[in-house]
Amino acid sequence: MDAETLIRTARTEARLSVRELARRAGTSHSTLVAYEQGRKDPTVGTLNRILRAADVGVDVTLRPRVRRDPLTELDRGDELLEVLNLAEMFPARHDESLQMPVFGRRDVA
Repeated sequence: MDAETLIRTARTEARLSVRELARRAGTSHSTLVAYEQGRKDPTVGTLNRILRAADVGVDVTLRPRVRRDPLTELDRGDELLEVLNLAEMFPARHDESLQMPVFGRRDVA
Protein backbone atom coordinates (compact mmCIF):
# COMPACT_ATOMS: atom_id res chain seq x y z
CA MET A 1 0.00 0.00 0.00
CA ASP A 2 1.37 3.43 -0.86
CA ALA A 3 1.62 6.47 1.43
CA GLU A 4 -1.30 8.33 -0.16
CA THR A 5 -3.65 5.38 0.41
CA LEU A 6 -2.38 4.87 3.97
CA ILE A 7 -2.95 8.51 4.89
CA ARG A 8 -6.37 8.77 3.24
CA THR A 9 -7.56 5.48 4.77
CA ALA A 10 -6.28 6.42 8.24
CA ARG A 11 -7.94 9.84 8.05
CA THR A 12 -11.31 8.56 6.84
CA GLU A 13 -11.40 5.70 9.35
CA ALA A 14 -10.56 8.16 12.15
CA ARG A 15 -13.36 10.40 10.79
CA LEU A 16 -11.07 13.40 10.65
CA SER A 17 -11.09 16.26 8.18
CA VAL A 18 -7.91 17.06 6.31
CA ARG A 19 -7.53 20.24 8.38
CA GLU A 20 -8.00 18.41 11.68
CA LEU A 21 -5.50 15.67 10.85
CA ALA A 22 -3.01 18.26 9.61
CA ARG A 23 -3.40 20.22 12.87
CA ARG A 24 -2.88 17.07 14.97
CA ALA A 25 0.14 16.03 12.89
CA GLY A 26 1.72 19.49 12.97
CA THR A 27 1.63 20.11 9.24
CA SER A 28 -0.39 22.26 6.86
CA HIS A 29 -3.59 21.02 5.29
CA SER A 30 -2.22 21.78 1.78
CA THR A 31 0.77 19.52 2.45
CA LEU A 32 -1.53 16.77 3.70
CA VAL A 33 -3.70 17.13 0.58
CA ALA A 34 -0.57 16.84 -1.58
CA TYR A 35 0.36 13.61 0.26
CA GLU A 36 -3.16 12.19 -0.19
CA GLN A 37 -3.16 13.06 -3.90
CA GLY A 38 0.29 11.55 -4.46
CA ARG A 39 1.82 14.86 -5.57
CA LYS A 40 4.34 14.70 -2.71
CA ASP A 41 5.86 11.78 -0.84
CA PRO A 42 6.23 12.10 2.92
CA THR A 43 9.36 10.90 4.65
CA VAL A 44 9.01 7.80 6.79
CA GLY A 45 9.11 9.97 9.90
CA THR A 46 6.41 12.30 8.59
CA LEU A 47 4.21 9.40 7.52
CA ASN A 48 4.59 7.87 10.97
CA ARG A 49 3.69 11.19 12.64
CA ILE A 50 0.57 11.60 10.46
CA LEU A 51 -0.61 8.05 11.12
CA ARG A 52 -0.03 8.43 14.87
CA ALA A 53 -2.06 11.66 14.77
CA ALA A 54 -4.92 9.60 13.30
CA ASP A 55 -4.48 7.03 16.10
CA VAL A 56 -3.34 4.36 13.66
CA GLY A 57 -0.44 1.96 14.07
CA VAL A 58 1.43 0.41 11.17
CA ASP A 59 3.13 -2.98 11.08
CA VAL A 60 5.90 -3.33 8.53
CA THR A 61 6.98 -6.65 7.10
CA LEU A 62 10.20 -6.84 5.14
CA ARG A 63 10.34 -9.29 2.26
CA PRO A 64 12.73 -9.85 -0.62
CA ARG A 65 12.01 -7.61 -3.57
CA VAL A 66 10.89 -9.33 -6.75
CA ARG A 67 13.34 -8.41 -9.45
CA ARG A 68 12.23 -7.22 -12.85
CA ASP A 69 13.15 -9.39 -15.83
CA PRO A 70 15.23 -7.18 -18.17
CA LEU A 71 13.95 -8.95 -21.30
CA THR A 72 10.21 -8.82 -20.64
CA GLU A 73 10.19 -5.76 -18.35
CA LEU A 74 7.78 -7.70 -16.10
CA ASP A 75 8.13 -8.36 -12.40
CA ARG A 76 8.49 -12.10 -11.73
CA GLY A 77 5.01 -12.34 -10.20
CA ASP A 78 3.50 -10.56 -13.22
CA GLU A 79 5.42 -12.88 -15.54
CA LEU A 80 3.89 -15.88 -13.78
CA LEU A 81 0.39 -14.39 -14.10
CA GLU A 82 0.94 -13.89 -17.84
CA VAL A 83 1.96 -17.54 -18.20
CA LEU A 84 -1.05 -18.75 -16.20
CA ASN A 85 -3.41 -16.57 -18.25
CA LEU A 86 -1.92 -18.00 -21.44
CA ALA A 87 -2.33 -21.54 -20.10
CA GLU A 88 -6.02 -20.88 -19.44
CA MET A 89 -6.50 -20.24 -23.16
CA PHE A 90 -5.60 -23.85 -23.91
CA PRO A 91 -8.16 -26.06 -22.15
CA ALA A 92 -6.92 -29.47 -21.14
CA ARG A 93 -8.75 -32.33 -22.86
CA HIS A 94 -7.92 -35.82 -21.76
CA ASP A 95 -9.11 -39.23 -22.85
CA GLU A 96 -10.85 -41.21 -20.15
CA SER A 97 -8.14 -43.86 -20.23
CA LEU A 98 -4.43 -43.38 -20.68
CA GLN A 99 -3.18 -44.79 -23.99
CA MET A 100 0.47 -45.82 -24.01
CA PRO A 101 2.63 -48.29 -25.87
CA VAL A 102 3.69 -51.55 -24.28
CA PHE A 103 7.46 -51.54 -24.02
CA GLY A 104 9.64 -54.60 -24.33
CA ARG A 105 7.12 -56.68 -26.33
CA ARG A 106 7.73 -57.54 -29.95
CA ASP A 107 5.09 -58.84 -32.21
CA VAL A 108 6.53 -61.77 -34.15
CA ALA A 109 4.92 -62.50 -37.47
